[in-house]
Amino acid sequence: MADEPVAELGGRTPLQAADTPNMDWIAAHGRSGTMLTLPDGFPTSSDVANMSVLGGDLATELCGRGPLEAASKGIEMGPDDVVFRMNLVTVNPDGTLKDFSGGHVGAAEQQEAIALLNAQIADSWKGNPGEYIRFYAGVSYRNLVLLHGAAFSGREVAYDKPDDNAGNPVSEHLPRAKSPAGEYTAAVLRDIIAKAADVLKGRNANGVWPWSGGKAGAIHSVSGKYGVKCAIVAAVDVINGLGRTMGLDVIKVPGATGYVDTNYEGKADAAIQAIKDGYDFVYVHIEATDEVSHEQNLKMKLKTLEDFDKRLIGRVRAALGDKVGYCVLPDHPVPLRLGKHTRTPVPVAAYQPGETPDAVQTYDEIAAQAGALGHLKGGDLMDILLG
Repeated sequence: MADEPVAELGGRTPLQAADTPNMDWIAAHGRSGTMLTLPDGFPTSSDVANMSVLGGDLATELCGRGPLEAASKGIEMGPDDVVFRMNLVTVNPDGTLKDFSGGHVGAAEQQEAIALLNAQIADSWKGNPGEYIRFYAGVSYRNLVLLHGAAFSGREVAYDKPDDNAGNPVSEHLPRAKSPAGEYTAAVLRDIIAKAADVLKGRNANGVWPWSGGKAGAIHSVSGKYGVKCAIVAAVDVINGLGRTMGLDVIKVPGATGYVDTNYEGKADAAIQAIKDGYDFVYVHIEATDEVSHEQNLKMKLKTLEDFDKRLIGRVRAALGDKVGYCVLPDHPVPLRLGKHTRTPVPVAAYQPGETPDAVQTYDEIAAQAGALGHLKGGDLMDILLG
């Protein structure tokens, strides 16, 4: 959601230009600030950003997207299992990456592609004795590949993010080893990529891009730390998996797609009902703004901001009033000029009943910098909200 000034908007950011009265209300009646969610030394990915927002210790708890998405899908991981996130992608005839989302591949094509990969790669794959691989379908282009065997490593494999490499040669961004311990895993992943190109040839989503792998790790429970009952409402597996591993109950919403056609009202109603059912804290995540920012689509970014404000935040506020607290922030920026994540701190606005508001009147990247919350990092925000 966070961005930079855009020339077509007269030097305003999309947040400044969009009609967002509900986010502005939270800022005007609450306190604002900024938060660093993608610190140096860690990948600029959504698992890092959302773990930061939820107060996770990145240095000790970060395990990669793969295990988090596996947790969301209920895939049991043993000590010898490494899971990588695997995008279905579209590769141009010249070998450059056309689309990291495979054209936002539909469910039918996705399921068929994963079935083919299992039948033609996983079922015939021969590695060390006792080893095997398996592909799992997620949401649209977001899928998984599991590597089972003691020789596999996630931590010792370097990877590049697909959404950072549109137009770049895929061959220059293949998995590679950080150390000798990662050589075997990186070689297997490169072999999977090469074989998948043949298996999926002629399809719109004609390739795979495995990245952000790891083993299941121990992550602290938000519910346990603060002694509260927590829930999460999200469309995509990485966010639901992170929530599940951090002690938040996952609430699934029909029609939550992770794109612009997502069920905003359904997500709002799920949050409203959770509060009424006794949950103390509900974490609602919207993916649509991220997707259209990667597409560098200004018109759709403004629309998703206004949909988020009216159809979700406004609906929740209308139902719950001013007796509950509200906090709004992006997990990370995706400036339209770049179409990829950056490490710039994001704007935060938090309304808490009984707290004296600061002087900030609107919710945007510029106004938030003058807010009373200051510059947050680590577990600061969760301590403010729940501590």
